[in-house]
Amino acid sequence: MPDVVVVESPAKAKTINKYLGGGFTVLASFGHVRDLPPKDGSVRPEQDFAMDWQSDERGSKQVAAIAKALKGARTLYLATDPDREGEAISWHVRAMLADKHALKGVNVRRITFNEITRNAIRQAMEHPRDLDQQLIEAYLARRALDYLVGFTLSPVLWRKLPGSRSAGRVQSVALRLVCEREAEIETFRPREYWTVEALFETPLGAPFTARLTHLDGKRLDQFDLGSEATATRARAAVEAGQFTVGSVERKRVKRNPAPPFTTSTLQQEASRKLGFGAQQTMRLAQGLYEGVDLGGETVGLITYMRTDGVQMAREAISDIREHVRGSYGANYLPAAPREYASRAKNAQEAHEAIRPTDVTRTPDAVAAALNWDQRRLYELIW
Repeated sequence: MPDVVVVESPAKAKTINKYLGGGFTVLASFGHVRDLPPKDGSVRPEQDFAMDWQSDERGSKQVAAIAKALKGARTLYLATDPDREGEAISWHVRAMLADKHALKGVNVRRITFNEITRNAIRQAMEHPRDLDQQLIEAYLARRALDYLVGFTLSPVLWRKLPGSRSAGRVQSVALRLVCEREAEIETFRPREYWTVEALFETPLGAPFTARLTHLDGKRLDQFDLGSEATATRARAAVEAGQFTVGSVERKRVKRNPAPPFTTSTLQQEASRKLGFGAQQTMRLAQGLYEGVDLGGETVGLITYMRTDGVQMAREAISDIREHVRGSYGANYLPAAPREYASRAKNAQEAHEAIRPTDVTRTPDAVAAALNWDQRRLYELIW
């Protein structure tokens, strides 16, 4: 019987099944397979934070399908996403299968990969590991806090603010920050100020603009031109004056490139440059990560898109340098690669930054396989 691989999404299962071949059955969990029941007492702090779990119909159905596929299999590979939630899903799947007595004689192994490519899947299968208990406990702590804060604050909200739905560990703090900022906005008192700018020309006719910074021998502060009348007088003084270039300063400025994308910086740049909302960005990135059809083969174009890490794999850095050398010439290749490190401790379990899985797949080369929004986001990442 073929070994069984469990991933989260059916699209990913289809791609990975192609890579692994007939010796494996790849099934999807469709995300979380169980959760805390929405009732008081599901988390009990007085009993060392004991937690009850409940599976919905879909979760039970998927675990039953996995249990059926395991009959006669030697190994179960848990290949859910390489983050805390993915580790938790693997933990839940294993626990539910154990409750069904479906793991007798089955070796349970955890595999992770940062990109859905043939080589990445092969390497992951060659280096399985056990479930990471620290990640699981981090998930349990987060889930318990979500539950306890929600069940404590939500009833207060319902009484004080009819129509409110819920409170939570994150949203309640975020709401306070929003309220504090709104209070600052309400107490803000606007003040009028004016600036004077002029368009000049060099003796050779080259135009440039300049802003008035001094008037009557005094440096202008922001609110010194506080009305239209004072600004008009300043303008008249400028128009009546004669101006020369007092000095020219030349200096060399070094500007470092921004680090590779993390989840938050990708969302910020996609909003600033493309006008995408955070959810739209993540949905498009999910599609690029899970793969698109290139010449009859489904290929993941970017690495995992939920990450706080800015570091990249050595192989990726080497491939990018070779691409720069071959496409732009040695003059554009730095002597040594610039490498970044995450400042945040335990940043999303030290995932790689978001990058193309293969830098030679330029936006133009894959344009035919992408819709317009996918292409724009891929080009931003590339």
